[in-house]
Amino acid sequence: MSFPKVGNLAPTFSLNDQDGNKVSLKDFREEKNVVVYFYPKAMTPGCTVQACGLRDSAAGLKKRDTVVLGISPDASKRLAKFVERDGLNFTLLSDEDHAVADKYGAWGPKKFMGREFDGILRTTFIVGKDGRLKAVLDNFKTKTHHEDLLAALDSLDLP
Repeated sequence: MSFPKVGNLAPTFSLNDQDGNKVSLKDFREEKNVVVYFYPKAMTPGCTVQACGLRDSAAGLKKRDTVVLGISPDASKRLAKFVERDGLNFTLLSDEDHAVADKYGAWGPKKFMGREFDGILRTTFIVGKDGRLKAVLDNFKTKTHHEDLLAALDSLDLP
């Protein structure tokens, strides 16, 4: 599976957040730029480092008129625990059947400790206020993801 094409409308979705509320990508149209990032599993070491980097970048993201939506196959209850445990200040969405990850090309074959399986491919998408995909980041370290993201946002001509 491949990523959606930059310049095209981003694939739409509606998913439940950590509190069980429905959140749709279209809710932000014309209002905010949206970072949609896919991560494998809440409360694991790499995902925690990545999420905390985004949490600590809240002022920079706000300055860039950007909100963050983190998507994983975790259930809403687990996401709520993740938000509470790490003081996350952005929305996490539950994609238990990985349908949205499939649409974005963020689900596929992985290798871990010699084992092959299908899972979330750690990927970040930047969606402009016009609903169009502006950039895809898929080659970054969890520790510097937030820095790479802010640099990517600065390099784009976003309103």
